[in-house]
Amino acid sequence: MNTTPPPELAVRDVTVRFAGLTALDGVSLTVAPGSVHALIGPNGAGKSTCFNVLSGLYRPAAGSVRLGERDLTRLAPHRIAALGVARTFQNILTTEGTVADNLMLGRHALTRAGFAASALRLPHAVREQRTHRARAREIAELTGLAAHFDSPVSLLSYGDRKRVELARALCLEPRVLLLDEPVAGMNGAERARTVEVIQDVRTELGLSTLLVEHDMGLVMRLADEVTVLDFGRRIAHGSPDDVRRDPEVLRAYLGTGGPGEEDAA
Repeated sequence: MNTTPPPELAVRDVTVRFAGLTALDGVSLTVAPGSVHALIGPNGAGKSTCFNVLSGLYRPAAGSVRLGERDLTRLAPHRIAALGVARTFQNILTTEGTVADNLMLGRHALTRAGFAASALRLPHAVREQRTHRARAREIAELTGLAAHFDSPVSLLSYGDRKRVELARALCLEPRVLLLDEPVAGMNGAERARTVEVIQDVRTELGLSTLLVEHDMGLVMRLADEVTVLDFGRRIAHGSPDDVRRDPEVLRAYLGTGGPGEEDAA
């Protein structure tokens, strides 16, 4: 585990276009080291597009993404992951294998033994495998999955399967974690448990987190800073309290002009 503080993640003037449609229009945000930064906005605001740029799935038409001194803007996803950026997805990616199998997939990029050494079970490969499995078990404990470590993922509850996705991302030993709607589809108890896990991860690992989420209660509870997108543009930025009172945010979410509109009436 990397014990040095994570570097700053800086997004500067990022623009993404698809066949003439501007999905992101000069978006900038900064995830401070060790902070939780929420990226919110109505459906179609550009949040998932932004995540896809940060993880290397999309390349912007303009702008830059930097992790500390490293420019991520044109790097392939596996190279960005190797530099310490891991993400989860809105949808559960797999229900195959056990929890342990899925977490070990997250350790794959950190494996030094080659395929032949692993297949032949050479001593150094066996030792490395044991080390990775022990670390995967620690992460299962941190994310509340220890009791299910050897259980098939297909037998777990929906909330537990979503936490497997989180744990697998953590197995990469990231310095920045991108969480794409981590509580989507969960019931109240599952949401509360996942919030606890995210808080524990922040405390124990000290990594930076960029969070996309529609649950405003969760955002207000977890986030240090919030950036709001609407139609691909940044319309607000600040503390959770400042953002939820911003007239532009009220207009985007509620179709109202906020306090100013009421005064005019």
